[in-house]
Amino acid sequence: MTLDSLQHGTRYVIDAVQCADPVVQRLMVLGLVEGAEIEFVSAAIGGDPLEFRLYGTSISLRREHARYFSVAATDHDG
Repeated sequence: MTLDSLQHGTRYVIDAVQCADPVVQRLMVLGLVEGAEIEFVSAAIGGDPLEFRLYGTSISLRREHARYFSVAATDHDG
C-alpha cells in the first residue's frame, strides 16, 4: 500500500521509500522516512494534492510523489 491509496483517519507507518527523485529526497528531509507514523487527513477537490499529518504538522503531497512511499497500517490510536 502507498500514500496515494490510504483510508481517511487511519494511521500508518512508512516502511519503504521507492524512488531517488530529488523531490522525494527533499520530502525525506522533512521527515517522510522509514518508521515515521503518518495519517491521511484529506484530498483536495479532484483528488490532488493529498493532506497528511506527520509529527503533528499538516503537509500536502502531490499524488505522483505520494505513490513512492510504501506504508503499513499501525494499531496506535494517538
